[in-house]
Amino acid sequence: MLVYEDCLNDFLDYCSIDKGLSSKTIMSYRNDLTIYFKYLIDKNIADFKYVKTSLIEDYLKYLSLKDDKVTTIAHSLTCIKAFHAYLKREGITKDDCSLMIRRPKTKKSIPKVLSEEDINNLLDIPLINAFDYRTKAMLEVMYGTGLRVSELVNLTLNNIDFTNSIIRIVGKGNKERIIPIGEYSMFYLKKYMEVRSSLLKSYTEEALFLNNHGKGITRQGFFKILKKLLNDKGLDSKASPHTLRHSFATHLLNRGADLRSIQEMLGHENLATTKIYTHVSDEMIKKEYNEFHPRDKK
Repeated sequence: MLVYEDCLNDFLDYCSIDKGLSSKTIMSYRNDLTIYFKYLIDKNIADFKYVKTSLIEDYLKYLSLKDDKVTTIAHSLTCIKAFHAYLKREGITKDDCSLMIRRPKTKKSIPKVLSEEDINNLLDIPLINAFDYRTKAMLEVMYGTGLRVSELVNLTLNNIDFTNSIIRIVGKGNKERIIPIGEYSMFYLKKYMEVRSSLLKSYTEEALFLNNHGKGITRQGFFKILKKLLNDKGLDSKASPHTLRHSFATHLLNRGADLRSIQEMLGHENLATTKIYTHVSDEMIKKEYNEFHPRDKK
């Protein structure tokens, strides 16, 4: 296993340093490849040069028999392909035996979104104390910019340009993007900044949104706040922080925004990822037609 571990560590260093992949992606690569290596060892494969295409295909069948989801198998294959491409690149193997293996087709689910009416209900928060101002500002910024929850909770004071009403974000793959902040979001963000000092325990804290300990709010903390609001207002309790991101994109598209502009704001590398929101809009149009057209049903 030692040879495998050394090669894995070298590969992960390459992914981190040369490709700039996030620590979360590195961890998922490590987990999936460790399981793959154990399979190779069980098959008495002592060197990567003995791995054949058929063996990788057998491994994917093995995962399928374990009742792993198609998405899980597809992710495992992505990790394996990246690893074997690296082996060939470094001259450790002569060929990339994973090159011709096709990824299993995964069914793209339609993202869950909240209606504009539900969003307005969710954002209708009485502003009584500093935490109310913080929650209102967080939700307005998230829905107003389409940030990922990880991006939202990692915001610092330096990310916000209050003069030009923009947010600078370093997203996946360490890529920076600039997102405009609308008047509503900026108004409540400034209101929150007026009371933020009352939540501080240390004036060296740079996190924008603070919890009751005066530290930056966590993903889990934001999730709990959102869940409580959804339940209190009788909205879909299955909605998640990502639902706000989906709603941001869908509502923009419904009101005529350009798909490429939405792609830039979301930080999608591939336009095909953003196109899923056209399907959401189509589904909403069908639903509206079926519900309201007077001659839809006999």
